[in-house]
Amino acid sequence: MAPNKVKRTRFVCVSDTHNCTVKLPKGDVLIHAGDLTNQGSYSELKKAVEWLEKAEFEAKIVIAGNHDLGLDSQFYREYGAYFHNNQEARESQECIDLLTSSPSLTYLNHTSAAVRLRDPKGPQTVFKVFGSPYSPRCGAWAFSYERSDAWRPDAELSSNRKTLPSLQEYHASLSAKDVWSAIPLDTDVLVTHTPPHLHCDEAASQRRALGCEDLRQALWRVRPRLAVCGHVHEGRGAERVTWDIAGAPGGSINVRYGELSVERWQDPGAAGPGRNTKMSLLDLTSRNGNRALDNDGSASVSAQHAEASAAADLRTSHGNQLQDGQLSPDTARPGSGTLGLGGDPDFSARCDRAALSGRMGRRETCVVNCAVMGSSYPHVGGKRLNKPIVVDLDLPVAKPEPEPA
Repeated sequence: MAPNKVKRTRFVCVSDTHNCTVKLPKGDVLIHAGDLTNQGSYSELKKAVEWLEKAEFEAKIVIAGNHDLGLDSQFYREYGAYFHNNQEARESQECIDLLTSSPSLTYLNHTSAAVRLRDPKGPQTVFKVFGSPYSPRCGAWAFSYERSDAWRPDAELSSNRKTLPSLQEYHASLSAKDVWSAIPLDTDVLVTHTPPHLHCDEAASQRRALGCEDLRQALWRVRPRLAVCGHVHEGRGAERVTWDIAGAPGGSINVRYGELSVERWQDPGAAGPGRNTKMSLLDLTSRNGNRALDNDGSASVSAQHAEASAAADLRTSHGNQLQDGQLSPDTARPGSGTLGLGGDPDFSARCDRAALSGRMGRRETCVVNCAVMGSSYPHVGGKRLNKPIVVDLDLPVAKPEPEPA
């Protein structure tokens, strides 16, 4: 069978804009990985949505972040009054409607969408995206969950940050493992607000990694081509992660969720002694002698997307959203004894077959933390803004749609 034809698709990635409406480079797909605002008021969200709607991209994918309070209906219903006065107070649904009613935005709230780019002048590619606003608890903010105890930073274990009534009970209603086990295995592009543990998550000012280990483990199982995140402003950058899925040789036998290598991206648009006008471009294609991303998306999955995409419409392909902390069940979880173990799924019973069977071509994932806000509150020395990160990625071209009968 001939391999699927692929074309370069340009993603422009931003996160943590916090009410800033930055200039966006041209591209095919815009991704905003959360924290559009400072406190998620209706007026803040309205301004952010108007900015995104004016941006000229064929597809625009948006998730919330922990600062976008008005988009977390359960949190806002119980604690919104602590943040917004009567003048700013609105029903959470009004805030959510700003995004869900937009004709040009795909708002994902722990849901998936099948995206098909249809512009004849564009790449006409297809991909599956999953987006989630959740991040580990850090103070009194929205879309939060408790970390697994084994991966909780010492500062969180030793202090009870119960700053609002019953807030700890709200966070405890969500399990980190349950949150991230909901990511479909056929995801090509993953958009989360939090970064995974030890990848683009270093907060130098706090001298610790703030990402989520349960998300990193979920990445090993899913192995998307692209994992876009933000949240940790100082972690801005990108890393190419090669997963240990064979188990040996070159890897570690019986080590769960292993990695073979991590390659840090060198930003061509980084600020230097003089003004750097170059774009922050990350090229994951084989053009110009680059090493292409080692991830075929699993050919059968890519073909599946191309077949099904004719019926998928960007404006109507939102899945069922989470309601009041209820998570969709993970229907593909194998026995816990094999979770995260590499090996040959055709011969080994001691490997994570659900994550590996027919998917051994998904060997590498690029993690991109695209936080625009480079400093954190109280912004000592003034706010510092980063450039959007532009990612070029080869994706399968969609098959022609059938002629109407």
